Amino acid sequence: MRALLKIAYLGTAYHGWQVQPNGVTVQEKLQDALEAVYKERLGVTGCSRTDAGVHAREFYCHFDTDIAIPENGVVAALNAKLPDDITALECKYVDDDFHARYNSKGKNYVYRILNGLISSPFDFDRVWHISRPLDLEKMNDCLSRIIGTHDFVSFSSSARTVEDTVRTVSECKACRHGDYIEISVTANGFLYNMVRIIVGTAVEASDGRISPSAIDTILSSGDRSLAGITAPPQGLYLNKVFY
Repeated sequence: MRALLKIAYLGTAYHGWQVQPNGVTVQEKLQDALEAVYKERLGVTGCSRTDAGVHAREFYCHFDTDIAIPENGVVAALNAKLPDDITALECKYVDDDFHARYNSKGKNYVYRILNGLISSPFDFDRVWHISRPLDLEKMNDCLSRIIGTHDFVSFSSSARTVEDTVRTVSECKACRHGDYIEISVTANGFLYNMVRIIVGTAVEASDGRISPSAIDTILSSGDRSLAGITAPPQGLYLNKVFY
């Protein structure tokens, strides 16, 4: 039987989601917990690959097992074994052909910026602290031009592993809540570092280094060097996965 698991995690201590030889990952810790519960090493397939230091308010993965445990029991058993910075939120049994990644219709990411003179210890490794004032109007002028179906190769790192770089962005906007700015980006899929480059470009638009009107040129050029910096990972959250 196939189980679909919803988890949340703080990514600060991890080298991203996917198991790798040079650092501890969220997938590895989840497999450790599953092994403690099911007494065998189970394969786990995630809905996405978050980078080192990136967080997830909602992340889905699936695994197969022959052991029937009530869905609520799976959640409780895993939370007894998982570290405090990873939490199982929900488990449900799905069809055997359901795929956590390929059945996803889209995702929403939120990027958090603390835009004030003084940083907060409670936000350490959870936001990008920018002390200089940011111009929300310029940022949204830039972000609104991202919406639509485009080739986003210029908003992607060269480390990407896919050839198809066309994506459809349905929402891209920034909102201010006191000293905090949240940038929300929803799309049918994302390229490697795509959201962080969009955020970095919006910040550079605020600073006057990139004109919002240049976004069309950046998109059509396919030239990564024309877009903004890659924002640091700690402000990025996988917020919602759509099925």
